[in-house]
Formats: sequence, C-alpha cells, structure tokens
Amino acid sequence: QVQLVESGGGLVQPGGSVRLSCAASGSDFSSYAMGWYRQAPGKQRELVAAITSGGRSNYADSVKGRFTMSRDNAKNTVYLQMNSLKPMDTAVYYCNLGGTYSSGSYVPYKYWGQGTQVTVSS
Repeated sequence: QVQLVESGGGLVQPGGSVRLSCAASGSDFSSYAMGWYRQAPGKQRELVAAITSGGRSNYADSVKGRFTMSRDNAKNTVYLQMNSLKPMDTAVYYCNLGGTYSSGSYVPYKYWGQGTQVTVSS
C-alpha cells in the first residue's frame, strides 16, 4: 500500500524560507514522477512543481525562481525548498506520486499525502 507523508510546514514570515518533505513507502519510488500541489482556502488545488523519475523539474509561473523541487531516491523522499515566501503562498501543500505528463504538464495520479500547512504571515 502506497503511503505519502508530508512534513516541514509551519508559520513563516514573508521573505522567509521553509523546506517541505514527502516520504513515500510501498512503491518503487524511483520509477515514478511526483508533484507538489497546494490548496488555499476557497480555492482549487493547483500544481506547484513536478519532477520526473529522472530528476527533471518544472514549476508554476507563480513560484518559478523561488521554489526548488528535488528528490532523493535513496531516501524515497521528495523535497520542496521554498524561498522568498509571500502571503499568497499560504496553503496546505500536498505531494502526489505516480502522475503522468500531458503536453508537458504533470497530471496527478490517485496517491496523495495528507498535506502540510504553510502559513506566511508577519
């Protein structure tokens, strides 16, 4: 059974940084693409970043240049390094395992973590 567990969220001041982690179990982790999504109150869940099994990442325009997604296959973990945080980044962040790419965009699969809250506020 696939399990994804996110961690690393919390309260951070504008301009600050935080690193999220998503640990996977129950799958051949290194074979799958993964994505980070976020959902703010009253808004739809949106793709923030995705990474291929080979380690190539891409990002939403709103986070490009500020966020970096990476993976450590030895630890079955993906990371989202978030710098220069803004209040608009406040959301619950979710990781997704096993999605595919359509027209260059990551399409999620059924495996989701429980989410971790990131609040950017002074």
